[in-house]
Amino acid sequence: MSPKPIPDAAFFAALTALPGMGPRRIDAIVGDRGPRATWSMLCSASGADYPGHLGVAGVSEALVAQWRSEARDLDVDEMWRRHTECRIDVLTAASADWPIDEEFDPAPPAVLFGTGPLTGRQSPAVAIVGSRRSTHYGRNVAATLGRGLAAHDVAVVSGLAVGIDGAAQRAALDAGGRVVGVVGSGLDVIYPRNNARLWTEVAAKGRLWSEAPLGVEPAKWRFPARNRIIAALADVVVVVESVATGGSLHTVDAALERDRVVMAVPGPVTSPQSLGTNRLLVQGCAPVSELSDVLVALGLSDSSCGGQVRELTERHVDEHLVDVLEAVDYDGTSIDTVMARTGLEVSTVLSRLSELESVNHVKDIGGWWQRS
Repeated sequence: MSPKPIPDAAFFAALTALPGMGPRRIDAIVGDRGPRATWSMLCSASGADYPGHLGVAGVSEALVAQWRSEARDLDVDEMWRRHTECRIDVLTAASADWPIDEEFDPAPPAVLFGTGPLTGRQSPAVAIVGSRRSTHYGRNVAATLGRGLAAHDVAVVSGLAVGIDGAAQRAALDAGGRVVGVVGSGLDVIYPRNNARLWTEVAAKGRLWSEAPLGVEPAKWRFPARNRIIAALADVVVVVESVATGGSLHTVDAALERDRVVMAVPGPVTSPQSLGTNRLLVQGCAPVSELSDVLVALGLSDSSCGGQVRELTERHVDEHLVDVLEAVDYDGTSIDTVMARTGLEVSTVLSRLSELESVNHVKDIGGWWQRS
C-alpha cells in the first residue's frame, strides 16, 4: 500500500518556515498554482525563473536564493509528521475549522497552527487586552471580567502575556470558561516562560493559535501580527490598561479595521498605565464600568446581571468594607478625609483600612491611604 500523500496544508506550513515569509508573500507566490506546486518550484527552479522576484514587493534576488536553499533542505514530510505527532492542527482557509471570516478580514493569515479541544470560531467572544506592566487595579478588573464572561458562556480571547492578558485568562479558566490564546511563537516555544502553567492549561482546556510552525522563537514583529488575529477572533475588544503607546493599541487598530466593537476601562488620571485607555474613551470608545456593559455590546440580555454588578474593583470586597474603600482615592487620602466621607470613628476606619490592605485593595503611603 502506497503511503498516504501529505495534504496541501503541509506545504503551506513549510512556506511559513522560510525566512521573511509572511501571509501576503505566501498569497502572492502561491497565486493560482497552489502550495504544492509552489514548493516544487522553489526547490527546483533557478533565480531566473522568478519573474519580478515572484511578483512580491520587497523580495530581492538574495531572499529568493535563501528561500530556494532552505526549501531544498527542509523535509516537508518530516515537518508534517512532527506537527501530527504533537497533535498540532495545521489549518488553511479551506479547512472546516478555520476560525477567521476571510471575507471581512483585510489581512488574514495564510495558515494557522492550533492545539486544544476547542476548534473553529468561538462565539460570542471578547478579547481582553492590556499592559504587561499592569497595576493591581487593572489585574483585578481583568480577572473580574474574565470570571463574569465565563459565567455567561462568553469565550475570553487574549495573548497569554503577563499582566492583563494572563489575569483575564486565568480567571476565565478557573471559572470553567472557554479560553482562546494567540501566541507569537511556535506552539512548543512557551513565551513568556513565567506563564508556562497558564499556557499548558489553555492548550489542555481551550485553544491555542499561532501563525508560526513548531520551533519558531518569538520575534518583536510577530506580536503586532499576533494582535490582528486576536481582534479577528473576537466580537468585542476590551482594553483594560494601556500606556499612551502600548502594544494593545495595535489590537485596537486591528479591531477597528475589522469593524469590531472596541471598549475601554476607565483608569486613574494619575496612572501612566491608564493613559492609553483614557485616551480611547476621549476618542469615543464605549466605557466598561461593569460586566453588563460588555454583555450589552455583545447583544446579550440577562436580567440577572443588569443593575446588580457593582464597580468592578469592589465586586469581591466584603460589604462592610465597601464604604471605606469608596472613600479612598487612587492618589492618596488622609484618615481625616476617610472619616469625613464615611461618618465613621477613627478606630473603625483604621480597622477596615487594615482589612482592605490585607487583601491588597489599599496601601499605606506614609500615613495616607491609596487605592491599589
